This record gives sequence, structure tokens and C-alpha cells, in this order.
Amino acid sequence: MSAPAVPAQEETYKRVHNILISQAAPPPTQRQPYEELEKRYGVRIDFVPFVQVEGLTEKEYRKNRIYPYDYTAIVFTSRTAVDHFFRLCAELRIKMSEETRYFCANEGIANYLQKFINFRKRRVFNGERSIADMRSYIQRHKSERFFLPCSDQGNPEVTQLFAEMKIPIQEAVMYRTVNTDLSHLKDIKYDIIAFFSALEIKSMFDQFPDFKQEDRRICVFGKVAQKAVEESGLTVNIFAGTPEAPSIAVALENYLKISNKDIANAAR
Repeated sequence: MSAPAVPAQEETYKRVHNILISQAAPPPTQRQPYEELEKRYGVRIDFVPFVQVEGLTEKEYRKNRIYPYDYTAIVFTSRTAVDHFFRLCAELRIKMSEETRYFCANEGIANYLQKFINFRKRRVFNGERSIADMRSYIQRHKSERFFLPCSDQGNPEVTQLFAEMKIPIQEAVMYRTVNTDLSHLKDIKYDIIAFFSALEIKSMFDQFPDFKQEDRRICVFGKVAQKAVEESGLTVNIFAGTPEAPSIAVALENYLKISNKDIANAAR
């Protein structure tokens, strides 16, 4: 079930001049929604990643003594997991069997696998939005030995799903998330800050422990980020991850239609 939309309080609908997105700028082909917001509502949108991913080295990974070739089904929840799985396989000189099955959270990840495997020789399954969509497929192949490449934060959603189905799955940390240096932001003076994950919020407070929300508006994607914001003593004003606002860009537009309506009307 999707988290309910969190309506902004009426008094927070103040004119927005600038917005900070706590992730790296998307490629040009995916930047258009944000460029439209800048043009239509007269705002400036900056992209600054609050965290970054580092892959484990071959030497670090060997300490786990967990090797992919001992497993017959690999579960991928992100392109990052795909990249680091095959990177480490190459560094470890591991060649996966052509009979290996791959279970991907969505079609985009499944298609991304084509960079690394030959679809004609592998068996690839994908959900629509998450691994949970493939519960029936996983149950059908419960005799497989499942392997989950993940970050140092683990993947509780997937491990809980497999625990509920009473199917073993082996987590393997192949990359980690670390804070990026945010010192250049000078106390993050933006009208709106948009977060996608709890780790981004942690990074902000690690580097700005005295951060106060004041009249800044907080935008989040999903219930996990929402919970992290609220546990930090902040208020969520804009919520993404619902049918009405499936993305951060759409959630921001819904807000800007009210806060910057004079500019939007003048642009027509």
C-alpha cells in the first residue's frame, strides 16, 4: 500500500526560488521534467549527491568467503547491484553458469543485464516495481540457491520477503554507501530540499548537526525517507511516491502550481 500523500500546510505555500535535489544530476534524457519546472515556475534546481557508492575491492570481498558460483539464482534490486556483482565476478575471475537464473526488481534492471549476459542463454525474470511482484515465480523456483548482492545497509525488504516464503537467500555485501562532502552548501540555504533516502538525511545531519528546518520545505520520496525526516525532528511538506505524485518531479510541480502560481500564470 502506498503511503498517503502528506499535504503541505497552507501557510507553507510561500514563493519558491530554489530547490536542492539530494542526488546527482540525471542524464540529459531524464532532465526534461526538471527543466520544465525551472522554465514554467521560475525556480533554480540544483543537484548535489549527499551520498555516493563505493565498491568493495576484491581483497575486501574475499574476506566474506561467499562466492556467486555456489548459487543458482541471483536477485537484483538495482543497476548498482548489477554493476558491482559483475565487476567483482570479473576481478575474482568467476564466470557464472549459463543456467543461472536472474530475478530483477523491474524491467529496467532486467534490460540492463544485457550489458553483461546473453539473454538467449540465461533465464531472466522481472517484477513491475519490486522483487515482491515475483513472489509466485520465486515460489515456483524455491529449490534454487538464491544470492542477493547488496550494500552495507543490506536489503531488509528482500530478506523479509524470502523469510516469509521460508526460502533461504544469501546476502553478500558488494558495495557501500558513504557521505559526500557537503561543506560547499553553506548550511543548505534552499527553499525546498528533496530527499530520496534515509541515508541522504543522515549525511546532512552528520555534516550539519545544527540544521534547522525553519521555513524550508522538505520533499521526500517514500515512507522510509519520510520516517527518517520525522525522526530527525523535521516536517514533511511534500510527499512523492503516490499515484498522484509518482515521482519527485511531479510532487514538486503539484506544489509549485500553488506556491508559484503567479509566475506560472504569467508564463502562459
